[in-house]
Amino acid sequence: MANQPTVETLAFTDPVCTWCWGSEPVLRQMETWYGASVHIRYVMGGLVEDIRAFYDRTNDIGGDPERSNAQIARHWLEASERHGMPVRIEGFRLFTAETVSTYPQNIAFKAAELTDSSLAVRYLRRIREASAAEARETGRREVLIELASEAGLDVAAFIGHLNDGSAERAFRENLEMTHHYGVRGFPTFLFRHGNKELLLRGYQSFRAMQAVIDTLSGGTLQARTPEKSAENVLGFIRTYGRVAPVELATVFDLAAGELKTILAGLAEEGRIRRVAAGNGCFWKPLASGHSCDPETGICAF
Repeated sequence: MANQPTVETLAFTDPVCTWCWGSEPVLRQMETWYGASVHIRYVMGGLVEDIRAFYDRTNDIGGDPERSNAQIARHWLEASERHGMPVRIEGFRLFTAETVSTYPQNIAFKAAELTDSSLAVRYLRRIREASAAEARETGRREVLIELASEAGLDVAAFIGHLNDGSAERAFRENLEMTHHYGVRGFPTFLFRHGNKELLLRGYQSFRAMQAVIDTLSGGTLQARTPEKSAENVLGFIRTYGRVAPVELATVFDLAAGELKTILAGLAEEGRIRRVAAGNGCFWKPLASGHSCDPETGICAF
């Protein structure tokens, strides 16, 4: 069918990887510019099985959970200064004596996929936001369940997949795929077109991804650059619900001054609102009076 994706991108990831968080603007740019011509599928790679047996030599992360939290917070803040996505280090506590792995977050994403594949990416985004920009302890099951509710998932079905082992089995299958492709770091991106595959390791620019798509498709896929208009920016914010300024700047190729002018105008009109987040912020859409989200079942004002 003509509307089916012609290039598949496997994003090997972990919900709490900071450079995966930093890749969100580029992936959203790819979704916006290519539409249905490119399909992104997330493969959970499990970054930290046990922080007590883990060691990142470059960033001196690993061993004692509490010491690791301090090192991770420093590393994430440094990374944020480069990739631009917000990070909160006040109260940051990813690991504890009871939560020593990132596997629970990976398994929770698979539970979300099994519960409702159409909401799974929204759920993955909530885990990323909660971990990086809200300093929530996403290794705890109760927090992961709260986030599932916030994403609009059927909580009973979600918990069922966590309890019956189906989510963990799906995660183990993702681990096997990760090992099959020799992926040892995140993010890693595998592009597929027909019987051709191309692997890119590490954080990538949109320009690099676009070059790969052009190469694999023989130039048959054309990106469509969105117009730099306030209405398009508002439409993007409404589509994703809550976005960081760097995502808007990246997707619409906006200079800092241009973005500031558009956001100020939309805010003055009461159509969007700024939400503080760590060392940065998000922008979220507003509706006049009360509004109800049919997917989450939440009414707000």
